[in-house]
Amino acid sequence: MFSNRTNWKLTANRFTEAQRELEKSGREVFDLTVSNPTRVGVQHDKKIFDSLQDLRALDYDPQPKGLWSAREAVANYYREQYKEISFNTESLLLTTSTSEGYTYIFRLLCNPGDEIIVPKPSYPLFEFLADLQDVKLVPYPLIYDHGWQIDFPSLRKAVNPRTRAVVVVHPNNPTGSYVHKGEKSELNKFCNDHNLALIVDEVFLNYAHDHVRRQTFAANTEALTFTLSGLSKISALPQMKLAWIAASGPAEQLDAAMQRLEVIADTYLSVNAPIQLATPVFLEQRKSVQSFLLKRVQANLTELDRLLAAQKTCARLNVEGGWYAVLRVPVTQSDEDLAIGLMQMSVLVHPGHFYDFPSDGYLIVSLITATREFSEGIKLILYALNS
Repeated sequence: MFSNRTNWKLTANRFTEAQRELEKSGREVFDLTVSNPTRVGVQHDKKIFDSLQDLRALDYDPQPKGLWSAREAVANYYREQYKEISFNTESLLLTTSTSEGYTYIFRLLCNPGDEIIVPKPSYPLFEFLADLQDVKLVPYPLIYDHGWQIDFPSLRKAVNPRTRAVVVVHPNNPTGSYVHKGEKSELNKFCNDHNLALIVDEVFLNYAHDHVRRQTFAANTEALTFTLSGLSKISALPQMKLAWIAASGPAEQLDAAMQRLEVIADTYLSVNAPIQLATPVFLEQRKSVQSFLLKRVQANLTELDRLLAAQKTCARLNVEGGWYAVLRVPVTQSDEDLAIGLMQMSVLVHPGHFYDFPSDGYLIVSLITATREFSEGIKLILYALNS
């Protein structure tokens, strides 16, 4: 009765079952997996509620790429941060989420069975999106040597006649590594050499731990590029369901892409009017929200380093941005077994294999967890590893 594309294993795995038992136990849980910014103490302005009462929302004005006022607010977000680049509002298309953005782009670029090259380790969402679009994912590794780098020799080996695009996450989730200037140039050359599009996920772009502004791909003209971002991380408003695709590249390719994307978007018309009309207010929230979250991240990183310095069993990998840190731990058991064992101490962490780390020996912890909870959780992890 059901399609092969939804033939997933739907039974709960051991980790999920153990997590459910922990939640039912009633014990205090030190949750170092938290990714929901609405539950970590972020305070938003009351203007958010006022902005959702705009009476213009009662008028139905179906604009496939999104209302001009909302797209112009997004364009201004880029212009404020990157005064040196030219940003065209007409090259923006609004979606309800970056997941929907990926869906549009996969549909634009791929026939059934075509391939997209994706980084490894990275966020596991790609697998489900690819399954639903009948697209095959081919991984390329990020390698770690005093910092994360794209393995370009492996990237080149991954290309074949059915390859349509390469995905980069800037900064990557969970490694927190940005694409550096030399890598950007090499990616553009790689895409042009093989007639590929570049898909860039920039949801964590603004969360550089050193507060130094990083380059955006949103005005990259060297290769056909689709840059994804949204309110979920920029303004810590995942519930407001607004994201976007910023398309850029050589004029002829860009024009053809936008015409086709507009038809795809017109088929769904998914973004609702109240959210679009409130977009300028939502984006303004980023200034206080990002400051709060970056202070939380820095406080937790400082505490993590303090605790790690007192022992030699566990270390963390270098991280440049985002909300996560990767812990390198001894391989005495599988990462999943270790994570399940830590639940007996009321600590919740993600094992590395959730993010396609190539081997055991990695745990992923959230840096936006409340500071006391984070500190107590790390102490318990280190106690378990050093006992």
